Amino acid sequence: MTRTVRVPSGGVFLATDVHLPPTGPAGHPYPAVLVRTPYGRRAHRHEARAWTALGFAAVVQDVRGRYGSGGDWRPYTHEETDGAATLRWIRGRRWSNGRVVAAGSSYAAYCALVTAADGGDGVPPDGIVAAVPALGTGETAREPSGAERLLGRAGWWAAHGDRADSDPAALDRLLSKDPGLLAHLPVGDLPARLGRALPSWPGIWKARRTDRIVRDAPAARTPLLAIGGTHDPFAADTLALWRAWGGPAGLLLGPWGHRLARDPGPGARPEHRVDTGGLTAAWARAVCEGSPPEGRRGAVSLAGTPHWFPADALVEPAAARRFPLAAGPLDITLLYGAGFRADPDRPVRSDELRADPPPTPGEPADRALFVTAPLNRDTDLLGPAAAELHATADTPAADWFVRLVALDPQGRAEPLALGTARTTRPPGTWSTVTVPLGPLARRLPAGTRIRIEAAGHHFPAHARNPHTGEDPVTAVRLLPSHRTLRPGACALLLPVTELRGTDAVPDLFQEIRT
Repeated sequence: MTRTVRVPSGGVFLATDVHLPPTGPAGHPYPAVLVRTPYGRRAHRHEARAWTALGFAAVVQDVRGRYGSGGDWRPYTHEETDGAATLRWIRGRRWSNGRVVAAGSSYAAYCALVTAADGGDGVPPDGIVAAVPALGTGETAREPSGAERLLGRAGWWAAHGDRADSDPAALDRLLSKDPGLLAHLPVGDLPARLGRALPSWPGIWKARRTDRIVRDAPAARTPLLAIGGTHDPFAADTLALWRAWGGPAGLLLGPWGHRLARDPGPGARPEHRVDTGGLTAAWARAVCEGSPPEGRRGAVSLAGTPHWFPADALVEPAAARRFPLAAGPLDITLLYGAGFRADPDRPVRSDELRADPPPTPGEPADRALFVTAPLNRDTDLLGPAAAELHATADTPAADWFVRLVALDPQGRAEPLALGTARTTRPPGTWSTVTVPLGPLARRLPAGTRIRIEAAGHHFPAHARNPHTGEDPVTAVRLLPSHRTLRPGACALLLPVTELRGTDAVPDLFQEIRT
């Protein structure tokens, strides 16, 4: 049975679909799953039916200002208040047994997580499922370094910003007409080129990362199931959330992008096509029956193998092995670019894995390029990686992007890792810049080479640093930046480990739900 109701919160009414199980004793109360989404509650009807078939009431709500809900749409502004009001409302229904799991993916994961702070009169939900969590305006708009995630935010805001409905293909249509759309300056004037008002666009870039959800996580006591993908742009946030959570915390980290199993990355196997819905339901059932999983546990897939390994197999950052970018155990060779030119008018592209040497002898390279010798054995990487660049720039501001690419024996390239750091210091200052590369979970077969690129841009995924010290969002003047590395003082920090099939998780459902 499904009906649409209006849940009051702060003077507005929130459009909410309530789906109840089709069978059961008269007056039988149910546990509930709450999904609050900006993407349209009706898109969740299939998911809601699956929950009701398992004996849950499924409550799916449009967030304030979206689709059927009243009020103004201001991302990340009202979710804590509106989530609390909706939890109170659910627990006051005759069909509710008082048990509620708040769940969601991406923005909806944020909506679920903020209910842990105050689920209504100080009562949080009984459990939280947060998949590929998008943890705030600043957290999604910027890398931890401060580098601006231009392409992702332009696409999201063009599709969903300052409107009651969505147009997912909006940016793609505009790029087909003007492939150079994102290169126009200043970045802050993008709405004028989108052809519609987008008054919230400047506020995205004024927001700074506070990492409030992760910072406050140690105080949480509600059981958490965090689901993420190693190729998701928010993978590091998912892992940090799980590590910091103060209550029972489960982790499922697959070889996926932002759409999880529908977005498999390099090395994904059929065994990684997990029924995340069924797994989530089993976990929610245990929570609502009063027997939530204990402690911190979970499973991480190792791409390149069919296996899932216990989350405690993740190599801690302090235990990562250091490999100098000059010979060393990996026999790393600098191909070119110990001195390179980061030119924002000719930036290194994020949508190309090709790395060509300078076309003209004597012309400066656009990046430093290193490559390892072929690996002499299968190599397992499981955990956060980083790079250390001992470097200088002749400009006061500089971004440093490091990209790892796996090259098979035939030379085919697959993305492995990406990270960025931002420096602001007097020109010519030498320093060691640490570039976090996010979590890796990959077995590289013998014969694979790792290509290491250090560059000043990664466009259009990230806005171009103008190198003048001005804000990249408002700048209209761009300067080239000359960079110099000392390869012997640079290094890769890799989470190398040895994993055997006998160490793998025998039952993924059991690992997550108990």
